[in-house]
Amino acid sequence: MKSNIINSDTSTKAIILFSFIILKFLIQYSLILPEYDLQRDEYLHLDQANHLAWGYLSVPPVTSWISYIIKLLGNSVFWIKFFPALFGALTTVVVWKTIEEIGGNLFALILGASCVTFSVLFRLNTLYQPNSLDVLCWTLLYFFIIKYTRQQQLKWLYYAAITFAFGFLNKYNIAFAIIGLLPAFIISPERKIFLNKKLYFILALVFVLILPNLLWQYQNNFPVIHHMKELTDTQLVNVNRLDFIRSQFLFFPGTNIIILIGLYSLIRYEPFKKYRLLFWSFFITLGVFIFLKAKDYYAIGIYPIYFAFGSVYIAHLLEKKSLKILKPICIILAIASFIPMYLVAFPNRSPQYYITHKETFHKLGMLRWEDGKEYPLPQDFADMLGWKELAAKVDKAYLQINDPAQTLVLCDNYGQAGAINFYSKHGIHAVSFNADYINWFDLHKKYIHLIRVKNHSERNAELKETSPLFKKSVITDSVTNKYAREYGTTIFSFTFSNIDINQRIQKEINEEKNW
Repeated sequence: MKSNIINSDTSTKAIILFSFIILKFLIQYSLILPEYDLQRDEYLHLDQANHLAWGYLSVPPVTSWISYIIKLLGNSVFWIKFFPALFGALTTVVVWKTIEEIGGNLFALILGASCVTFSVLFRLNTLYQPNSLDVLCWTLLYFFIIKYTRQQQLKWLYYAAITFAFGFLNKYNIAFAIIGLLPAFIISPERKIFLNKKLYFILALVFVLILPNLLWQYQNNFPVIHHMKELTDTQLVNVNRLDFIRSQFLFFPGTNIIILIGLYSLIRYEPFKKYRLLFWSFFITLGVFIFLKAKDYYAIGIYPIYFAFGSVYIAHLLEKKSLKILKPICIILAIASFIPMYLVAFPNRSPQYYITHKETFHKLGMLRWEDGKEYPLPQDFADMLGWKELAAKVDKAYLQINDPAQTLVLCDNYGQAGAINFYSKHGIHAVSFNADYINWFDLHKKYIHLIRVKNHSERNAELKETSPLFKKSVITDSVTNKYAREYGTTIFSFTFSNIDINQRIQKEINEEKNW
Protein backbone atom coordinates (compact mmCIF):
# COMPACT_ATOMS: atom_id res chain seq x y z
CA MET A 1 0.00 0.00 0.00
CA LYS A 2 2.76 2.43 0.97
CA SER A 3 4.65 1.51 -2.20
CA ASN A 4 1.59 2.35 -4.33
CA ILE A 5 1.25 5.75 -2.65
CA ILE A 6 4.92 6.54 -3.28
CA ASN A 7 4.66 5.47 -6.91
CA SER A 8 1.52 7.58 -7.35
CA ASP A 9 3.23 10.60 -5.78
CA THR A 10 6.29 10.15 -8.02
CA SER A 11 4.06 9.82 -11.09
CA THR A 12 2.16 12.99 -10.16
CA LYS A 13 5.40 14.93 -9.73
CA ALA A 14 6.71 13.68 -13.08
CA ILE A 15 3.51 14.71 -14.88
CA ILE A 16 3.57 18.19 -13.33
CA LEU A 17 7.25 18.71 -14.15
CA PHE A 18 6.68 17.53 -17.72
CA SER A 19 3.75 19.98 -17.97
CA PHE A 20 6.03 22.84 -16.92
CA ILE A 21 8.51 21.85 -19.63
CA ILE A 22 5.86 21.66 -22.36
CA LEU A 23 4.34 24.97 -21.24
CA LYS A 24 7.79 26.55 -21.30
CA PHE A 25 8.33 25.59 -24.94
CA LEU A 26 4.82 26.58 -26.05
CA ILE A 27 5.06 30.05 -24.52
CA GLN A 28 8.68 30.55 -25.57
CA TYR A 29 7.89 30.07 -29.25
CA SER A 30 5.04 32.60 -29.07
CA LEU A 31 7.06 35.53 -27.73
CA ILE A 32 8.51 36.85 -31.01
CA LEU A 33 6.38 38.09 -33.91
CA PRO A 34 7.34 36.74 -37.36
CA GLU A 35 8.08 40.26 -38.62
CA TYR A 36 11.24 40.31 -36.49
CA ASP A 37 14.45 38.73 -37.78
CA LEU A 38 17.11 37.13 -35.62
CA GLN A 39 19.11 39.40 -33.35
CA ARG A 40 22.58 40.71 -34.27
CA ASP A 41 24.52 38.41 -31.92
CA GLU A 42 22.69 35.30 -33.11
CA TYR A 43 24.12 35.62 -36.63
CA LEU A 44 27.67 35.72 -35.30
CA HIS A 45 27.12 32.67 -33.11
CA LEU A 46 25.56 30.72 -35.98
CA ASP A 47 28.43 31.60 -38.29
CA GLN A 48 30.89 30.12 -35.81
CA ALA A 49 29.66 26.69 -36.91
CA ASN A 50 31.55 27.33 -40.17
CA HIS A 51 34.78 28.17 -38.33
CA LEU A 52 35.14 25.66 -35.48
CA ALA A 53 37.95 26.48 -33.07
CA TRP A 54 38.84 26.24 -29.38
CA GLY A 55 38.11 29.91 -28.91
CA TYR A 56 36.80 33.10 -30.44
CA LEU A 57 37.26 36.80 -29.86
CA SER A 58 33.66 37.10 -28.69
CA VAL A 59 32.95 33.88 -26.76
CA PRO A 60 34.52 30.56 -25.76
CA PRO A 61 33.88 27.52 -28.02
CA VAL A 62 30.72 25.81 -26.69
CA THR A 63 28.38 28.11 -28.63
CA SER A 64 30.04 27.03 -31.88
CA TRP A 65 29.44 23.37 -31.02
CA ILE A 66 25.73 24.03 -30.53
CA SER A 67 25.70 26.10 -33.73
CA TYR A 68 27.21 23.15 -35.58
CA ILE A 69 24.38 20.92 -34.33
CA ILE A 70 21.87 23.56 -35.49
CA LYS A 71 23.60 23.62 -38.87
CA LEU A 72 23.28 19.84 -39.18
CA LEU A 73 19.58 20.17 -38.32
CA GLY A 74 19.07 22.66 -41.16
CA ASN A 75 19.72 26.09 -39.58
CA SER A 76 15.99 26.77 -39.27
CA VAL A 77 14.62 29.34 -36.84
CA PHE A 78 12.84 26.52 -35.00
CA TRP A 79 16.13 24.89 -34.00
CA ILE A 80 17.86 28.21 -33.37
CA LYS A 81 15.20 29.02 -30.78
CA PHE A 82 14.96 25.43 -29.51
CA PHE A 83 18.27 25.33 -27.65
CA PRO A 84 17.87 28.45 -25.48
CA ALA A 85 14.33 27.27 -24.67
CA LEU A 86 15.75 23.85 -23.76
CA PHE A 87 18.34 25.40 -21.45
CA GLY A 88 15.60 27.44 -19.78
CA ALA A 89 13.47 24.33 -19.29
CA LEU A 90 16.44 22.43 -17.86
CA THR A 91 17.03 25.28 -15.39
CA THR A 92 13.50 24.67 -14.10
CA VAL A 93 14.28 20.95 -13.86
CA VAL A 94 17.43 21.62 -11.80
CA VAL A 95 15.53 23.88 -9.39
CA TRP A 96 12.85 21.17 -9.12
CA LYS A 97 15.51 18.56 -8.28
CA THR A 98 17.08 20.93 -5.76
CA ILE A 99 13.75 21.31 -3.98
CA GLU A 100 13.45 17.53 -3.81
CA GLU A 101 17.01 17.31 -2.49
CA ILE A 102 16.39 19.74 0.39
CA GLY A 103 13.10 18.14 1.42
CA GLY A 104 10.43 20.14 -0.38
CA ASN A 105 6.88 18.85 -0.82
CA LEU A 106 4.66 19.06 -3.91
CA PHE A 107 3.58 22.62 -3.13
CA ALA A 108 7.22 23.73 -2.83
CA LEU A 109 8.02 22.03 -6.14
CA ILE A 110 5.19 23.78 -7.98
CA LEU A 111 5.94 27.16 -6.39
CA GLY A 112 9.66 26.96 -7.17
CA ALA A 113 9.07 25.81 -10.74
CA SER A 114 6.53 28.61 -11.26
CA CYS A 115 8.97 31.24 -9.99
CA VAL A 116 11.75 30.10 -12.33
CA THR A 117 9.60 29.40 -15.38
CA PHE A 118 7.52 32.58 -15.31
CA SER A 119 10.41 34.96 -15.02
CA VAL A 120 13.12 36.85 -16.87
CA LEU A 121 14.29 33.50 -18.25
CA PHE A 122 11.57 33.80 -20.90
CA ARG A 123 13.29 37.01 -21.97
CA LEU A 124 16.77 35.52 -21.80
CA ASN A 125 15.72 32.39 -23.67
CA THR A 126 14.29 34.29 -26.65
CA LEU A 127 17.78 34.80 -28.08
CA TYR A 128 20.37 32.27 -29.18
CA GLN A 129 23.25 33.50 -27.03
CA PRO A 130 25.53 31.91 -24.40
CA ASN A 131 23.43 33.50 -21.62
CA SER A 132 20.77 30.77 -21.44
CA LEU A 133 23.32 28.00 -21.00
CA ASP A 134 25.26 30.23 -18.62
CA VAL A 135 22.30 30.46 -16.23
CA LEU A 136 21.76 26.70 -16.46
CA CYS A 137 25.42 26.06 -15.62
CA TRP A 138 25.33 28.44 -12.62
CA THR A 139 22.21 26.70 -11.31
CA LEU A 140 23.63 23.22 -11.89
CA LEU A 141 26.90 24.21 -10.20
CA TYR A 142 25.02 25.36 -7.09
CA PHE A 143 22.93 22.17 -7.20
CA PHE A 144 26.03 19.98 -7.05
CA ILE A 145 27.45 22.10 -4.22
CA ILE A 146 24.20 21.48 -2.33
CA LYS A 147 24.43 17.74 -3.05
CA TYR A 148 28.01 17.68 -1.76
CA THR A 149 27.17 19.72 1.33
CA ARG A 150 24.32 17.37 2.21
CA GLN A 151 25.93 14.04 1.37
CA GLN A 152 29.65 14.82 1.81
CA GLN A 153 30.49 12.67 -1.22
CA LEU A 154 33.34 13.89 -3.41
CA LYS A 155 31.62 12.71 -6.59
CA TRP A 156 29.42 15.79 -6.39
CA LEU A 157 32.47 18.03 -6.48
CA TYR A 158 33.62 16.18 -9.59
CA TYR A 159 30.25 16.92 -11.18
CA ALA A 160 30.54 20.54 -10.03
CA ALA A 161 34.00 20.73 -11.60
CA ILE A 162 32.78 19.37 -14.93
CA THR A 163 29.83 21.77 -14.84
CA PHE A 164 32.13 24.71 -14.15
CA ALA A 165 34.53 23.70 -16.94
CA PHE A 166 31.70 23.33 -19.45
CA GLY A 167 30.18 26.60 -18.26
CA PHE A 168 33.56 28.31 -18.56
CA LEU A 169 33.89 27.05 -22.15
CA ASN A 170 30.47 28.55 -22.77
CA LYS A 171 30.94 31.92 -21.08
CA TYR A 172 33.68 33.15 -18.76
CA ASN A 173 31.02 34.77 -16.60
CA ILE A 174 30.67 31.60 -14.49
CA ALA A 175 34.06 32.39 -12.96
CA PHE A 176 32.21 34.91 -10.78
CA ALA A 177 30.25 32.05 -9.22
CA ILE A 178 33.56 30.56 -8.08
CA ILE A 179 34.75 33.98 -6.87
CA GLY A 180 31.72 33.96 -4.58
CA LEU A 181 31.93 30.31 -3.55
CA LEU A 182 35.62 30.15 -2.57
CA PRO A 183 35.50 32.69 0.28
CA ALA A 184 32.09 31.30 1.29
CA PHE A 185 33.68 27.87 1.72
CA ILE A 186 36.55 29.41 3.70
CA ILE A 187 34.28 31.11 6.24
CA SER A 188 31.98 28.09 6.60
CA PRO A 189 32.54 24.69 8.27
CA GLU A 190 32.97 23.27 4.77
CA ARG A 191 36.46 24.77 4.68
CA LYS A 192 37.71 21.36 5.77
CA ILE A 193 37.53 20.38 2.10
CA PHE A 194 40.73 22.36 1.52
CA LEU A 195 42.59 19.73 3.57
CA ASN A 196 41.44 16.96 1.26
CA LYS A 197 44.11 16.15 -1.33
CA LYS A 198 41.47 14.97 -3.78
CA LEU A 199 40.17 18.53 -4.06
CA TYR A 200 43.37 19.50 -5.85
CA PHE A 201 42.97 16.62 -8.26
CA ILE A 202 39.50 18.01 -8.99
CA LEU A 203 41.01 21.45 -9.62
CA ALA A 204 43.56 19.84 -11.93
CA LEU A 205 40.70 18.20 -13.81
CA VAL A 206 39.10 21.61 -14.34
CA PHE A 207 42.39 22.98 -15.62
CA VAL A 208 42.77 20.10 -18.10
CA LEU A 209 39.22 20.57 -19.38
CA ILE A 210 39.62 24.29 -20.03
CA LEU A 211 43.25 24.07 -21.15
CA PRO A 212 42.51 23.95 -24.92
CA ASN A 213 40.73 27.29 -24.65
CA LEU A 214 43.50 28.78 -22.52
CA LEU A 215 46.06 27.65 -25.11
CA TRP A 216 43.96 29.26 -27.85
CA GLN A 217 43.91 32.48 -25.85
CA TYR A 218 47.70 32.32 -25.44
CA GLN A 219 48.31 31.61 -29.12
CA ASN A 220 46.12 34.58 -30.06
CA ASN A 221 47.65 37.02 -27.54
CA PHE A 222 44.75 36.73 -25.10
CA PRO A 223 42.03 38.51 -27.08
CA VAL A 224 39.69 38.14 -24.10
CA ILE A 225 41.68 40.93 -22.41
CA HIS A 226 41.32 43.11 -25.50
CA HIS A 227 37.61 42.24 -25.66
CA MET A 228 37.07 43.17 -22.01
CA LYS A 229 38.94 46.45 -22.44
CA GLU A 230 36.86 47.25 -25.51
CA LEU A 231 33.70 46.32 -23.61
CA THR A 232 34.71 48.54 -20.71
CA ASP A 233 35.49 51.50 -22.98
CA THR A 234 32.35 51.26 -25.14
CA GLN A 235 29.63 49.69 -22.96
CA LEU A 236 30.45 49.18 -19.29
CA VAL A 237 31.50 52.82 -19.01
CA ASN A 238 27.80 53.65 -19.37
CA VAL A 239 26.72 51.21 -16.64
CA ASN A 240 25.44 52.90 -13.49
CA ARG A 241 25.76 50.88 -10.27
CA LEU A 242 22.37 52.04 -9.03
CA ASP A 243 20.82 51.00 -12.34
CA PHE A 244 22.46 47.59 -11.92
CA ILE A 245 20.92 47.16 -8.47
CA ARG A 246 17.54 48.41 -9.66
CA SER A 247 17.57 45.95 -12.56
CA GLN A 248 18.08 43.00 -10.22
CA PHE A 249 14.60 43.58 -8.81
CA LEU A 250 13.07 43.61 -12.30
CA PHE A 251 14.32 40.17 -13.31
CA PHE A 252 11.87 38.31 -11.08
CA PRO A 253 9.04 40.79 -10.46
CA GLY A 254 6.57 39.57 -7.90
CA THR A 255 8.80 36.70 -6.79
CA ASN A 256 11.80 38.64 -5.47
CA ILE A 257 10.29 38.11 -2.03
CA ILE A 258 10.79 34.35 -2.41
CA ILE A 259 14.49 34.86 -3.16
CA LEU A 260 14.77 37.05 -0.05
CA ILE A 261 12.90 34.46 2.00
CA GLY A 262 15.27 31.84 0.64
CA LEU A 263 18.25 33.89 1.81
CA TYR A 264 16.61 34.43 5.19
CA SER A 265 15.96 30.71 5.56
CA LEU A 266 19.66 29.96 5.11
CA ILE A 267 20.29 31.93 8.31
CA ARG A 268 17.21 31.12 10.41
CA TYR A 269 15.92 27.69 9.33
CA GLU A 270 17.81 24.92 11.13
CA PRO A 271 17.56 22.26 8.34
CA PHE A 272 19.27 24.75 5.98
CA LYS A 273 22.12 25.56 8.34
CA LYS A 274 24.45 23.24 6.41
CA TYR A 275 23.88 25.28 3.22
CA ARG A 276 24.72 28.64 4.79
CA LEU A 277 27.78 29.08 2.59
CA LEU A 278 25.31 29.88 -0.22
CA PHE A 279 24.11 32.88 1.80
CA TRP A 280 27.61 34.33 1.81
CA SER A 281 28.40 33.43 -1.80
CA PHE A 282 25.25 35.28 -2.93
CA PHE A 283 26.36 38.60 -1.50
CA ILE A 284 30.03 38.18 -2.39
CA THR A 285 29.28 37.45 -6.04
CA LEU A 286 26.71 40.23 -6.30
CA GLY A 287 29.12 42.62 -4.60
CA VAL A 288 31.87 41.83 -7.10
CA PHE A 289 29.48 42.45 -9.99
CA ILE A 290 28.47 45.81 -8.52
CA PHE A 291 32.08 46.80 -7.86
CA LEU A 292 33.11 45.97 -11.44
CA LYS A 293 30.06 47.77 -12.92
CA ALA A 294 28.97 44.63 -14.74
CA LYS A 295 25.99 44.48 -17.07
CA ASP A 296 22.85 43.71 -15.09
CA TYR A 297 22.04 40.40 -16.80
CA TYR A 298 25.44 38.93 -15.89
CA ALA A 299 23.99 38.25 -12.43
CA ILE A 300 20.85 36.35 -13.48
CA GLY A 301 22.50 32.98 -12.92
CA ILE A 302 22.78 33.66 -9.19
CA TYR A 303 19.06 33.64 -8.48
CA PRO A 304 17.24 30.44 -9.60
CA ILE A 305 18.72 28.20 -6.90
CA TYR A 306 17.41 30.49 -4.14
CA PHE A 307 13.85 29.90 -5.29
CA ALA A 308 14.37 26.33 -4.09
CA PHE A 309 15.21 27.44 -0.55
CA GLY A 310 12.49 30.08 -0.51
CA SER A 311 9.82 27.68 -1.74
CA VAL A 312 10.69 24.96 0.77
CA TYR A 313 10.75 27.43 3.66
CA ILE A 314 7.42 28.97 2.64
CA ALA A 315 5.95 25.45 2.41
CA HIS A 316 7.18 24.89 5.97
CA LEU A 317 5.62 28.16 7.19
CA LEU A 318 2.27 27.39 5.56
CA GLU A 319 1.88 23.93 7.09
CA LYS A 320 -0.45 25.33 9.73
CA LYS A 321 -4.04 24.50 8.84
CA SER A 322 -5.12 28.14 9.02
CA LEU A 323 -2.44 29.17 6.50
CA LYS A 324 -2.86 26.42 3.90
CA ILE A 325 -5.32 28.59 1.97
CA LEU A 326 -2.34 30.80 1.08
CA LYS A 327 -0.62 28.04 -0.91
CA PRO A 328 -2.63 28.37 -4.14
CA ILE A 329 -2.51 32.15 -3.77
CA CYS A 330 1.31 32.05 -3.69
CA ILE A 331 1.42 29.98 -6.88
CA ILE A 332 -1.12 32.20 -8.66
CA LEU A 333 0.80 35.34 -7.70
CA ALA A 334 4.09 33.82 -8.92
CA ILE A 335 2.56 33.06 -12.31
CA ALA A 336 0.58 36.32 -12.53
CA SER A 337 3.71 38.36 -11.85
CA PHE A 338 4.88 37.37 -15.33
CA ILE A 339 1.98 39.21 -17.03
CA PRO A 340 3.49 42.74 -16.79
CA MET A 341 6.76 41.38 -18.19
CA TYR A 342 4.89 39.68 -21.03
CA LEU A 343 3.34 43.01 -21.98
CA VAL A 344 6.60 44.96 -22.29
CA ALA A 345 9.70 42.74 -22.40
CA PHE A 346 9.25 40.80 -25.64
CA PRO A 347 9.06 41.65 -29.36
CA ASN A 348 5.49 40.37 -29.44
CA ARG A 349 4.09 43.69 -30.71
CA SER A 350 4.76 45.58 -33.91
CA PRO A 351 7.49 48.25 -33.91
CA GLN A 352 4.80 50.89 -34.31
CA TYR A 353 3.28 49.81 -30.99
CA TYR A 354 6.48 50.67 -29.14
CA ILE A 355 6.60 54.06 -30.84
CA THR A 356 3.00 54.78 -29.89
CA HIS A 357 3.59 53.77 -26.27
CA LYS A 358 7.01 55.38 -26.01
CA GLU A 359 6.39 56.94 -22.60
CA THR A 360 5.72 53.55 -21.00
CA PHE A 361 8.99 52.09 -22.24
CA HIS A 362 10.88 55.27 -21.37
CA LYS A 363 9.76 55.02 -17.74
CA LEU A 364 10.93 51.41 -17.65
CA GLY A 365 14.35 52.41 -18.97
CA MET A 366 14.01 50.09 -21.96
CA LEU A 367 14.80 52.75 -24.55
CA ARG A 368 18.29 53.36 -23.16
CA TRP A 369 20.89 51.53 -25.25
CA GLU A 370 24.37 50.41 -24.30
CA ASP A 371 25.81 53.73 -25.50
CA GLY A 372 23.81 55.49 -22.79
CA LYS A 373 21.44 57.23 -25.23
CA GLU A 374 17.70 56.72 -25.74
CA TYR A 375 16.12 55.50 -29.00
CA PRO A 376 12.58 54.80 -30.29
CA LEU A 377 12.77 51.00 -29.76
CA PRO A 378 14.50 48.82 -27.16
CA GLN A 379 17.95 47.93 -28.45
CA ASP A 380 17.38 44.19 -28.82
CA PHE A 381 14.15 44.79 -30.75
CA ALA A 382 15.78 47.29 -33.12
CA ASP A 383 18.56 44.74 -33.54
CA MET A 384 16.01 42.27 -34.94
CA LEU A 385 14.94 44.39 -37.89
CA GLY A 386 16.35 45.15 -41.33
CA TRP A 387 18.62 42.13 -41.68
CA LYS A 388 16.70 40.27 -44.39
CA GLU A 389 16.41 43.53 -46.30
CA LEU A 390 20.16 44.11 -46.05
CA ALA A 391 21.02 40.58 -47.21
CA ALA A 392 18.64 40.76 -50.17
CA LYS A 393 20.10 44.07 -51.33
CA VAL A 394 23.68 42.81 -50.96
CA ASP A 395 22.70 39.73 -52.99
CA LYS A 396 21.43 42.03 -55.72
CA ALA A 397 24.65 44.07 -55.77
CA TYR A 398 26.67 40.86 -55.77
CA LEU A 399 24.86 39.55 -58.85
CA GLN A 400 25.30 42.84 -60.70
CA ILE A 401 29.09 42.51 -60.49
CA ASN A 402 28.80 39.02 -61.99
CA ASP A 403 32.26 37.97 -60.80
CA PRO A 404 31.68 36.27 -57.43
CA ALA A 405 35.07 34.54 -57.26
CA GLN A 406 36.88 37.89 -57.18
CA THR A 407 34.37 39.90 -55.14
CA LEU A 408 34.91 40.62 -51.45
CA VAL A 409 31.92 41.58 -49.29
CA LEU A 410 33.28 43.68 -46.43
CA CYS A 411 31.02 44.92 -43.63
CA ASP A 412 31.35 47.41 -40.81
CA ASN A 413 30.23 45.05 -38.05
CA TYR A 414 29.63 41.41 -37.23
CA GLY A 415 25.85 41.76 -37.33
CA GLN A 416 25.90 42.86 -40.96
CA ALA A 417 28.35 40.12 -41.99
CA GLY A 418 26.50 37.41 -40.08
CA ALA A 419 23.06 38.38 -41.38
CA ILE A 420 24.28 38.47 -44.99
CA ASN A 421 25.87 35.04 -44.61
CA PHE A 422 22.73 33.64 -42.98
CA TYR A 423 20.14 35.01 -45.42
CA SER A 424 22.14 35.17 -48.66
CA LYS A 425 20.75 33.00 -51.43
CA HIS A 426 24.04 33.06 -53.33
CA GLY A 427 26.50 31.65 -50.79
CA ILE A 428 28.11 34.98 -49.94
CA HIS A 429 30.82 34.84 -47.28
CA ALA A 430 30.81 38.36 -45.92
CA VAL A 431 33.53 39.42 -43.50
CA SER A 432 34.40 42.34 -41.26
CA PHE A 433 37.27 43.71 -39.21
CA ASN A 434 34.86 43.44 -36.28
CA ALA A 435 34.73 40.57 -33.75
CA ASP A 436 35.53 37.04 -34.95
CA TYR A 437 35.22 37.92 -38.63
CA ILE A 438 38.69 39.43 -38.57
CA ASN A 439 40.01 35.85 -38.44
CA TRP A 440 37.76 34.58 -41.23
CA PHE A 441 39.09 36.43 -44.28
CA ASP A 442 40.01 34.12 -47.15
CA LEU A 443 42.99 35.92 -48.64
CA HIS A 444 43.97 32.97 -50.81
CA LYS A 445 41.52 34.38 -53.34
CA LYS A 446 42.53 37.32 -55.50
CA TYR A 447 39.97 40.12 -55.13
CA ILE A 448 39.45 42.93 -57.64
CA HIS A 449 35.90 43.95 -56.69
CA LEU A 450 34.53 45.12 -53.35
CA ILE A 451 31.02 45.36 -51.95
CA ARG A 452 31.27 47.57 -48.89
CA VAL A 453 28.54 47.70 -46.26
CA LYS A 454 28.93 50.83 -44.14
CA ASN A 455 27.07 52.53 -41.34
CA HIS A 456 25.03 55.52 -42.50
CA SER A 457 27.18 58.03 -40.61
CA GLU A 458 30.21 57.10 -42.74
CA ARG A 459 28.48 57.18 -46.11
CA ASN A 460 30.20 60.25 -47.55
CA ALA A 461 33.56 59.46 -46.01
CA GLU A 462 33.54 55.99 -47.57
CA LEU A 463 32.99 57.32 -51.08
CA LYS A 464 35.72 59.89 -50.65
CA GLU A 465 38.22 57.40 -49.21
CA THR A 466 37.61 54.29 -51.32
CA SER A 467 36.46 55.56 -54.73
CA PRO A 468 39.99 56.56 -55.88
CA LEU A 469 41.09 52.94 -55.41
CA PHE A 470 38.66 51.60 -58.03
CA LYS A 471 37.69 52.36 -61.60
CA LYS A 472 33.98 52.42 -60.81
CA SER A 473 32.17 53.31 -57.60
CA VAL A 474 28.43 53.40 -56.95
CA ILE A 475 25.98 53.37 -54.05
CA THR A 476 23.61 50.51 -54.85
CA ASP A 477 21.13 50.71 -51.97
CA SER A 478 20.60 51.09 -48.23
CA VAL A 479 18.48 49.74 -45.38
CA THR A 480 15.18 51.61 -45.40
CA ASN A 481 13.46 50.11 -42.34
CA LYS A 482 13.35 53.17 -40.11
CA TYR A 483 12.83 51.08 -36.98
CA ALA A 484 16.00 49.04 -37.52
CA ARG A 485 19.20 49.77 -35.66
CA GLU A 486 20.86 49.41 -39.07
CA TYR A 487 18.59 52.04 -40.63
CA GLY A 488 20.53 53.88 -43.32
CA THR A 489 23.29 51.27 -43.57
CA THR A 490 24.62 51.78 -47.09
CA ILE A 491 25.79 49.28 -49.71
CA PHE A 492 28.64 50.38 -51.99
CA SER A 493 29.84 48.60 -55.11
CA PHE A 494 33.48 49.19 -56.05
CA THR A 495 34.69 47.39 -59.18
CA PHE A 496 38.08 46.83 -60.87
CA SER A 497 40.57 47.89 -58.24
CA ASN A 498 43.64 50.01 -58.92
CA ILE A 499 45.47 48.46 -55.97
CA ASP A 500 46.17 45.03 -54.50
CA ILE A 501 43.05 44.57 -52.35
CA ASN A 502 44.45 41.49 -50.62
CA GLN A 503 47.56 43.34 -49.53
CA ARG A 504 45.51 46.29 -48.27
CA ILE A 505 43.19 43.99 -46.32
CA GLN A 506 46.09 42.11 -44.74
CA LYS A 507 47.63 45.39 -43.62
CA GLU A 508 44.39 46.49 -41.98
CA ILE A 509 43.99 43.10 -40.28
CA ASN A 510 47.48 43.41 -38.82
CA GLU A 511 46.75 46.92 -37.56
CA GLU A 512 43.42 45.88 -36.06
CA LYS A 513 44.90 42.85 -34.28
CA ASN A 514 47.77 44.81 -32.79
CA TRP A 515 46.63 44.45 -29.19
